[in-house]
Amino acid sequence: MGTNQNLIWKIVDSKSAPYFDLSDKIWDEPELSYREFNAVRLHEALLRQEGFLVTSGIAEIPTALMGEAGKGGPIVAVLGEYDALPGLSQEAGVAEERSIVRGGAGHGCGHNLLGAAALLAASSIKEWLEVNEIPGRVRYYGCPAEEGGSAKSFMAKEGAFDDVDIAISWHPAAFTGVLEAGSSLACVEMEFGFIGRASHAAVAPELGRSALDAVELMSVGVNYMREHMPSTARVHYALVDGGGVAPNVVQSRAVVRHLVRASTLGEMWQLLERVKKIAKGAALMTETSVEFRQLSGEANLVGNAPLEAAMHRNLTALGGPEFDGADERFAAEIQRTLSRADITASYARFGLPVKDEALSRDIYSPARIITTSAGSTDVGTVSWVVPTVQCRVACFAVGTPFHAWQLVAQGKTPAAHKGIAFAAKAMAGVATDLFTDEALLSAAKTEFQSFRAFNEFRNPIGPEMTPSLAMGTKM
Repeated sequence: MGTNQNLIWKIVDSKSAPYFDLSDKIWDEPELSYREFNAVRLHEALLRQEGFLVTSGIAEIPTALMGEAGKGGPIVAVLGEYDALPGLSQEAGVAEERSIVRGGAGHGCGHNLLGAAALLAASSIKEWLEVNEIPGRVRYYGCPAEEGGSAKSFMAKEGAFDDVDIAISWHPAAFTGVLEAGSSLACVEMEFGFIGRASHAAVAPELGRSALDAVELMSVGVNYMREHMPSTARVHYALVDGGGVAPNVVQSRAVVRHLVRASTLGEMWQLLERVKKIAKGAALMTETSVEFRQLSGEANLVGNAPLEAAMHRNLTALGGPEFDGADERFAAEIQRTLSRADITASYARFGLPVKDEALSRDIYSPARIITTSAGSTDVGTVSWVVPTVQCRVACFAVGTPFHAWQLVAQGKTPAAHKGIAFAAKAMAGVATDLFTDEALLSAAKTEFQSFRAFNEFRNPIGPEMTPSLAMGTKM
């Protein structure tokens, strides 16, 4: 790589310490979707300290913000997150399950790291633009509620990214490489509320119409559907309201939440319609009624070959995170809490050969990822609005499951901090490529426009929807 990368990477190193501290402070006070008030306050304080022009409450979401710096030129956005997950409270730096607050929240997806590295990248790009007197603007988007709230989908619906030229993001992981198309699924989360008729379950059961029966029948119907849907699709459910705890009362109301995922938006909409028909059938069988309420929705990730190639070049030039012996030893302790199947499966998902290693220093090759097992992210929605690229960066022991105590336990380690700096360098390196290489910027836009010309976009968030500030989690 050239002098641009050498300079931007030096800037990242020189600025890293406050961002490690930012990540640790957010880890210390985990906040759930749309409740990230401390996290957004800390991010805003650093943005203002770095000289960004800050806009709070993006898309009328209290914990969303945007900071901008620079003049003229293209606009490159770096996307950050900072929400936690419920029920994952865990002490840092210990290789055993040990909660801090019983039933409390924890950063089981590493979003404390994600936001800190994204903001570090944005502030480093700002300094690089100033030093080189290059026209261009960098934006940091603080995006809440990735875990079930689909905040970026709401932000996209309100036009928050409409004037952005390129968006860049990352995610903490056990391996390092480009996050490609097919690595996330389109999804929609919907509640099905059944309304029946209460009665005494022993004296007059014939007068009752059980909403709980309808929920159970819907679950049976969805489970039978699994044989007849694409192998990459997923449907999960959770009982939100079982109608009470009294078995001698026929439940007059019950609510179940279903999360429908598929490889593409079109496939997802088709599958959702089938799930709705099953709900209507369950209501018909039980002589109840059913109401639908959508909570969130995310598009599948759209790939962009020019941007992915640029990201891979930067990752390869950086050479992988520089873990040391202490990092390896703690990662090995974490691995001892996992099964061999956990570790083997983590390699299989990326099409990689199994190695005897606690931490991965390799950069996996593009197109190696196996797409039969994928989650969802609201970055996918952004990728339908603006050319987008993401990477994964190794921060955790190989085999570490997401949304588990083992990942929370590693959220403040030196290895995690090294992942922050590495990710910031990779994202900032791609940004400098875009600001200095008009051909790359043009190629990325051309591929995006070609894709959109043949693929209609329907935001999974409908025009009437507003963020559900008290909802739960999806993944």
